[in-house]
Amino acid sequence: MELQNVILLLLLTINLAIAQNTSREEAQELHVGVILDLGSIVGKMARTSVSLAMEDFYAVHRNYSTKLVLHIRDSMSDDVQAASQAIDLLENYNVEVIIGPQKSSQAIFISKLGNKSHAPVISFTATSPSLSSKTLPYFVRATINDSAQVNCIASIIKTYGWREVVPIYEDTDYGRGIVPYLVDVLQEVDARVPYQSVIPLSATSEQITLELYKLMTMQTTVFVVHMSFTLASLFFIKAREVGMMNKGYAWIMTDGVTNLIDSLNPSILESLNGAIGVEFYVPKTKELDDFAMRWNMRFQIDNPTDPPLKLNIFGLWGYDTIWAVAHAAAKVGLANATFQKPGATRNSISLETLETSSNGPKLLQAILQNKFRGLGGNIDLSNRQLQISTFRIINVVGKGWRDIGFWTAQNELSQHLNKTRHTTTHLNPVIWPGESIEIPRGFKIPVSGKKLQVGVCTSGYPEFVKVEKDHITGATKAIGFSVDVFEEAVKRLPYAVPYEYVLFSTKDDGSAEDYNDFVYQVYLEEDCTKPLLFNAMKRKSLLRFLKKRTFYADFTLPYTESGIAMVVPVRDSINKNTWIFLKPLEPGMWFGSIVFFIYTGVVVLILEFLGNNENVRGPIPRQLGIMIFFSIFEEKELVQRFLSRIVLIIWLVFLMVLTSSYTASLTSMLTVQQLQPTVTDVRELLKSGEYVGYHRGSYVKGLLEELGFDRSKIKPYNSPEDFHNALSRGSNNGGIAALVHEVPYIKLFLANHCKGYTMVGPIYKAAGFGYALSKGNPLIGDISKAILNVTGGDTMIQIEKKWIGDRNNCQNLGPVTGSSRLTFANFRGLFILTGVASTSSLLIALIIYFYKKKQSINTVLDNGNRPEESGINEENSEAREGNQGGDEQNTKQAGQEESGLEEQTSLEVVPEATDRQALLCPTMDQLPFSGVK
Repeated sequence: MELQNVILLLLLTINLAIAQNTSREEAQELHVGVILDLGSIVGKMARTSVSLAMEDFYAVHRNYSTKLVLHIRDSMSDDVQAASQAIDLLENYNVEVIIGPQKSSQAIFISKLGNKSHAPVISFTATSPSLSSKTLPYFVRATINDSAQVNCIASIIKTYGWREVVPIYEDTDYGRGIVPYLVDVLQEVDARVPYQSVIPLSATSEQITLELYKLMTMQTTVFVVHMSFTLASLFFIKAREVGMMNKGYAWIMTDGVTNLIDSLNPSILESLNGAIGVEFYVPKTKELDDFAMRWNMRFQIDNPTDPPLKLNIFGLWGYDTIWAVAHAAAKVGLANATFQKPGATRNSISLETLETSSNGPKLLQAILQNKFRGLGGNIDLSNRQLQISTFRIINVVGKGWRDIGFWTAQNELSQHLNKTRHTTTHLNPVIWPGESIEIPRGFKIPVSGKKLQVGVCTSGYPEFVKVEKDHITGATKAIGFSVDVFEEAVKRLPYAVPYEYVLFSTKDDGSAEDYNDFVYQVYLEEDCTKPLLFNAMKRKSLLRFLKKRTFYADFTLPYTESGIAMVVPVRDSINKNTWIFLKPLEPGMWFGSIVFFIYTGVVVLILEFLGNNENVRGPIPRQLGIMIFFSIFEEKELVQRFLSRIVLIIWLVFLMVLTSSYTASLTSMLTVQQLQPTVTDVRELLKSGEYVGYHRGSYVKGLLEELGFDRSKIKPYNSPEDFHNALSRGSNNGGIAALVHEVPYIKLFLANHCKGYTMVGPIYKAAGFGYALSKGNPLIGDISKAILNVTGGDTMIQIEKKWIGDRNNCQNLGPVTGSSRLTFANFRGLFILTGVASTSSLLIALIIYFYKKKQSINTVLDNGNRPEESGINEENSEAREGNQGGDEQNTKQAGQEESGLEEQTSLEVVPEATDRQALLCPTMDQLPFSGVK
């Protein structure tokens, strides 16, 4: 290792000598000022990087006619000292470019000097968004803007589901600059900032400890730390001492700390265990590894008394900045560079006499237009700052750190680069503070002794909420359906939440409450920015959902069914008159059945006709009777062909199903009361001008007015008994034709008044009943999950039975069903089956017949003198097919008799062998099934 170090030192010496020898005396010089805090880690790193950049650039570009001359100054971490050094460089050395105002506060004033002297000011460490090119046209940021990382931080917070975040930042331009951007992106991911912790740059250990104790008393346990390296080191040591680096807390560090994490002392690094950090990602290359090795050797030479440091992104950006300026100088050229000094006035100060460079605007444009691949990535300053690329997210573990993912503008969070996110968390597992693998909830219940105040009020339906006051203890007691669901959900939270009920009332008579005012009380208790409310719990209410109320509070998931529906009287829809036997089937079903009845008879008749069945011979009235007979019964004496039997079997199955369904439907109509609503659509009420009712104090009144109901047609009622009396009287007798209400209340009403009413709808969408919490309350997510567990199990059924009753005992709880009459669509499958069977059998029979007929004609033509024999054989064959399955003796006898008849017939119909026209085109009387002459 020592030999390797000696070789590297020799190489550095040789490179330096070559660079000095190749610089020609006639080279045009561009004076550049470099202002760094040489006592800081970043300043020391930058000085080494700048020196190496000068040597490497002119070793590569030996023939350049321009050469940078660096004037390095120490700002001593003081803004006034930095400004003084800048003025000195501009006045006494005519520098045309200033590099490296290390702090954002220094860069602001020095950039104003650059505007006055037309000298570009380039900083590779000042990241504050307050440095704007609009007000500082000669300022160039050779680094990224702090606001570029806020989207990455917001993605992390969204991934873990945190609802509240507290930024902790130093009280400087650098610290304050990121906060507005961070708050904006957090709002976009539905996370709020209840408090901002500001740490003075000169804060002592005691001041930091007091601020940490203050943070411990709050609910929020997720913090984003944005401060300088030195202050962050002290802050995290104190956070560990007070116990805020234990289980349950989450810490996110911005790149100002993360970029320097390799330079932290091991004792400081241990205090960061479990923290997440965001840093600019630089891909590894062989060129970068070689440079890092040379940089380490040079840093030891430049700082022999300091411990070794690892090169970070600021050192790389400092190196690339020198290359950018050197390229720009070579492009512009310095032959015609002049400096103009303004006219001196009496009592003029130094700033008024600053000279302006004629090359300044050209140099600025050349720097902005120069694009190249540097050690720190792509260098493109066209927008006066580096463009956002990729952020790496790390997790501090032990005395080191490990990657847990990456963030890009295209894919946001992902476990690996150049791959889309494909996991649930989008990041690798994290070891959180306290060596915990459980994701922090993001909040905790303060240990101040105060309980969660749950606002309740008596509802018009005591089955949902009923409030009582204990006159002895003064405690508020609440019972009811909504209360039981809430208490069961709280039991299922993964942590204990002590609570107490608080009675709310806006009226002295205790009537229906104004729920909008109720929600507004939650809003009034929401402000977490007042110091007196730091330890106060948020008030919570058992409320219904309504859009307008979401401006004042957040709501959990609903625990009841949603929607607004109507309750209307019912009446018997079936008129049991003389023709009731026709009602079980729809007209289309009657028509279809008759058509298929006739079609099936015709098909069987044709099949038997083609099979020479004597029973189908005769006059047309007789054949029609046989057709109907075939469609109802199956007789061996009438049906002879196998295909006919198949058609009849399928038809009989159809008749059996149809008959049983018809019988069941007719029986239901005669014995069961068929109830139908008197009104099925809210528009019917509008057209007829009927009266409608609603629950007094409900927002349903406004909904009815929006639908077009006249105010005089809308009647308010206070209780379910009032609803029952109004509906029973009817609209024409001083009552109402329908009650418009929310579905949960309607089901409760129907459970108590089962007969005579039914529900129609829902007619309007509503979200259902839920619980209201203050805006951004972190409990809302956990309570919503608990509500899902409650409503998805048997517990919800038991609660409903307790307060609402068993819905199975009343048939009118659900929406009214349609008519029970049988339609053609109900039997479409059977119609298709019998139709296909009949048609297929007919086609098969026709194919067989014409095939045999063709064979017979060919035989006659081939045996011209024996046509009778062909006819006899064909008739015998058909006779045998028609008599399949019968008694063997009867078949034989029938065949002999038929043969005798056929002989007589054939003697009369067979023409001379020479009459080919008669053979090819026989008349109807000559066909085999033409009958006996």
